Amino acid sequence: MLGNEALARGAFEADVKVISSYPGTPSTEVTETAAKYDDIHVEWAPNEKVGVEVAMGASLGGARSLSCMKHVGLNVAADPFFTAAYTGVTAGMVILVADDNGCHSSQNEQDSRFYGRSAGVPVLEPSDPQECKDYIKKAYEISEKYDTVVLVRSNTRISHSRGVVTLGEKKEKEKICYVKNVQKYVAMPAMAKKLHIAQEMRMKKIAEDCNVSELNRIEKGDGKIGIITSGICYQYVKEALPDADILKMGMIYPLPKKMIKDFSESVEKLYIIEEGEPFFEEQIRAMGIIPAGGKDMFTVQGEYSANMIRKAFGRPVAPVTEVTDAPGRPPLLCAGCPHRGVFHVLSKLKKTVMGDIGCYTLAALPPTASIDSCLCMGASITMAHGFEKAVGTSKDTVAVLGDSTFFHSGITGLINMNYNGSKGTVIILDNRITGMTGHQDNPSTGRNAKGEEAPAVDIAALCRAIGVKNIVEIDPFEVKELEAVIKEETEREELSVIITKRPCALIVKQPDIPYAVNEDCKNCKQCMKIGCPAIEERNGRPYIVPERCVGCGLCEKVCPFGAIKAQKTSEEKEAAK
Repeated sequence: MLGNEALARGAFEADVKVISSYPGTPSTEVTETAAKYDDIHVEWAPNEKVGVEVAMGASLGGARSLSCMKHVGLNVAADPFFTAAYTGVTAGMVILVADDNGCHSSQNEQDSRFYGRSAGVPVLEPSDPQECKDYIKKAYEISEKYDTVVLVRSNTRISHSRGVVTLGEKKEKEKICYVKNVQKYVAMPAMAKKLHIAQEMRMKKIAEDCNVSELNRIEKGDGKIGIITSGICYQYVKEALPDADILKMGMIYPLPKKMIKDFSESVEKLYIIEEGEPFFEEQIRAMGIIPAGGKDMFTVQGEYSANMIRKAFGRPVAPVTEVTDAPGRPPLLCAGCPHRGVFHVLSKLKKTVMGDIGCYTLAALPPTASIDSCLCMGASITMAHGFEKAVGTSKDTVAVLGDSTFFHSGITGLINMNYNGSKGTVIILDNRITGMTGHQDNPSTGRNAKGEEAPAVDIAALCRAIGVKNIVEIDPFEVKELEAVIKEETEREELSVIITKRPCALIVKQPDIPYAVNEDCKNCKQCMKIGCPAIEERNGRPYIVPERCVGCGLCEKVCPFGAIKAQKTSEEKEAAK
């Protein structure tokens, strides 16, 4: 199983009844897999805050619940998460967060272990797919035993690696009847003070018990080197240092202080190996235990490897075959991507573009190179508003974000623009899917997480309800009309929204009739400025690779000399004969 599939299986075996998540790589497949289990209500929430609140409501109602997200999603969910850490739970509640060491698909690296420590909840971290399944089940036992939300931390390598998993049966759990308890669940100041004390006592008890927890174990070696580690780093240590003693921690917060002290005294030299920040190291040093090495031997940035550890300990490095003559393959928008026309026009008009999180962030790269900023989900709208207030005009600035991102956290920014007198222009790229994370449905697609029909939000109607008067819907491949619309709307002295409507090229069958450059080509290379992966330069002239072309026709529309035409189909060729 994939680690994420195993996490979903663990939720099924634990008899989880409600899962509410927002897709975010590397966590997405947990919810997608869980949606295949008929016994679980699974939903895509508009954002992670909503997901955690839904899960908390389900727990209050007596059903085990789960909310999944990536590391930056936990920032969005922090508001309910921190208070849920005070109130505790009725039925077990788990938050699954997947960190992205190395920034494979994220705008930053974060260490979510600090969230557990700051909020005051236990944190578990599996190191392989089998533990993914087992730790989720254990998390629900801990949640209900200690009356606490539990954070389970994964990362890219754990979530996206495969391993053999021994499956178990679902253990049916009797639903807990709801009992009103204002002192526990109404976090007013008077109650919150008492809840904080209860939380403190709860964590002290968990800290004491984790010294004998089966989640933490010691693996004996020759006694010369002792390694404290967890998660994927455990696998690297096992490979790189097979003779080392290892304290492998599955509960990574709170730390088992007595266990760590006893382990440190049993080895000649103690080392701490952990990706990310010195989370273990700082706490262990605070215990008065001084390791022989930790972050001074490694780095807080990126991923570790067995070879990195071998090198740090002076061990022979395993040979790695490196391909040095392979051409570079920068990430690109797909052939036929509906976003390409928008960014071609914005680049041509030399607009300042406040970008957002999505496939379209790739438009920051050449040849369009049209995005000026990318901060976080929904920030395009609010940053454009702030930029307008700073420079005194909105005429050369637009905000661009996708439909799913708009629902996630763009709506409030648009309300803010309208309320605070913005004259800016917002472009919502409606490709009818959540594209970047693998084509999950969202509130505008008409389908829910299980693929069932669901009400579809009309984005234009929603914008009108917010108070936006100037709204234009347009096909982004009608580039001449789109250019005229962008010029007109950015010149307005009022707030405006442009909604570009064309489905993602990967979810709707394209014409699949390849285009070709004919003898009328003037070699102006306008077609190459759209950055289509099907168009390359051969012998100094544009050439459309037929195997890559999906027949979207955008290149034909940007060619000023009519030198690009669709090739004839096999049926047309036969008819011509």
